Order: sequence, then structure tokens, then C-alpha cells
Amino acid sequence: MKALTLTGYDGLASMRFADVAVPEPGPNDVLVKVRAASVNPVDGKITNGYMRGRVDFALPHVLRRDFSGLVAKVGTAVSNLVPGDEVFGVADQARWGTQAEYVAVPAATVAHMPAGLSDLEAGSLPVAGLSALAGLVTVAQIGRGDRVLIHAGAGGVGAFAVQLAKHLGATVAATAGTANIDFVRSLGADRVIDYGKTDFADEIKDYDFVFDLIGGEVRYRSFRVLKPGGAIVHLSVPPMTQAPPRDDVTVMPAPVKYDTHLLDQISALVACKAVKPVVGAVFPFADALEAYKHVMTGHSRGRTMLDMA
Repeated sequence: MKALTLTGYDGLASMRFADVAVPEPGPNDVLVKVRAASVNPVDGKITNGYMRGRVDFALPHVLRRDFSGLVAKVGTAVSNLVPGDEVFGVADQARWGTQAEYVAVPAATVAHMPAGLSDLEAGSLPVAGLSALAGLVTVAQIGRGDRVLIHAGAGGVGAFAVQLAKHLGATVAATAGTANIDFVRSLGADRVIDYGKTDFADEIKDYDFVFDLIGGEVRYRSFRVLKPGGAIVHLSVPPMTQAPPRDDVTVMPAPVKYDTHLLDQISALVACKAVKPVVGAVFPFADALEAYKHVMTGHSRGRTMLDMA
């Protein structure tokens, strides 16, 4: 099969298309013929050595985790999926990923595709949706009447999070660049702040939660928008380099879980039209490096997808 492989840490110069063996699924795995896979900003950072020391890949390595596709083979212990099922899900980070024609993944992190979606739409959902669920539902437990600021509201996770927070009954503010103000507003945000023109911390006050998808200095300034007892919920983003400016605000990480039950929750959200997939750009697999260049600008909208067909 053809795969896009990471061979070192010299940026995109380290990425190579290669012909490699089709992986063999273990007893609890399914082999999926990949129809769509995502490319994310973190993938570009990984090619430059980001995450080394935390996650050490055996090179060559195939990046990316979320996908949609067709089950080609099932392991001997798998009973809930059969060859021919249309699925979406998340690959195991410890093994080769989804920027390849086939991927072997645990059946426990795969679910049937949401009805009515294209392969590209379904493949855009798993990591973004599960990340938003982790931050807003599992950790923050936001509900009706809460006031939430979501950073990077036009990005893959942010676009899902804006829609989810509105569905849960929150008042939602989000930050975005000038070109994405109307787009984020169309997702349901009550207030969209142009981070290139104004400091968000001067615009809103007394919020209950900040969903931090950027980290660093942005997290430090986020303390200013929260009421006493408020919380900053974050994913794996750069920490602050300064001491927290307040001790009446809680900072909480949001570990992301990957399992069929949670993927089914995403399907339910799509089915009731609470959330719609946001595919911002599509590249054929042969042009995958152009997709990397696109996301590495830091200004991609929604999810950037590879059409593996």
C-alpha cells in the first residue's frame, strides 16, 4: 500500500511517500481501507521534532489518527463490526496512523459512520469531536446559563466546541481572525472577538469557563475574563511561562478518551443537527504535502482533509 511516512525531524523534507506492507489486524483490531484522513497543525509541528521525548516514534512512522473508511478485515475477537461496514474512528498513537491506504486500529475506537455524511465529513469528526466533549462535557460540565470563551473558534476543535457549547445552552464567546469572524458567528457564537484587532481580555468579563486551545500567553490573559471560581480547561497546549495571576481560578487539563461509545455520542449530535462537520480544505492524497503547508500557516478553517479515494 502507499503511505506518507515520517523519516526524520527536518520538517517536510522528512516526509516521504513509500510502498509498505498492509498491516495485519490483531485479535481485537479491524483493518480499515481509509477513505478520508485529516491533517492537523500538530502534524506539521511533529515533523520539526515537536513531542520528541514525550512520544518517540519508531521511524519511519505514519502520522495522524482520525479517519473514515471501509472495514476490510476484522480480528478474531471482534464481534460488533464486519467487513464492508462504513466506519469512522481514531487510530492508536503507538502504531502507524491513517495517512495511508489501510490502517489497523482497535475495534474499541471505531464506530459506524454517522448517517448522511460523506467520507470527508465523517473523517473530520473523531479527534475534534472527542476533544470538545472532553473539555466541555467531561471536565467543565457546562450547562444552560454558563458563559464560555472558546479560543481559536474557527479551528478544527474550536468549530466543534462552539456548536457543542451552544447546544448545551451556554452563552458562547470565541476568538478568531478577521477572515473567520462571520464564519464563527454562523456556528452559533454569541460574540466573536477579532484577536488581530483587540485584546479579548478587554472585551468580556465574568465568564464561567475558558476553553483554551492555544496556551502560553493566551492562557495567562484568559484569567482576566473569568469570574471568581471560574475555570480554564485546556488540551495539550503550551503552558504559561509566568505564575498564575489569580488563585481563585482553577486550571484543569482535559484528557481525551477514544472509544466507540463517545463516537456514538458524536453521531447522535450530528443526527439531531446540534453539530455539523466543518471541512475547510480538501487535498488528494497525492498532494498531502500541500495539505501540510496549508495547516502550518496557522490559519486553516475547520478540518483539513485528505481524500484517499
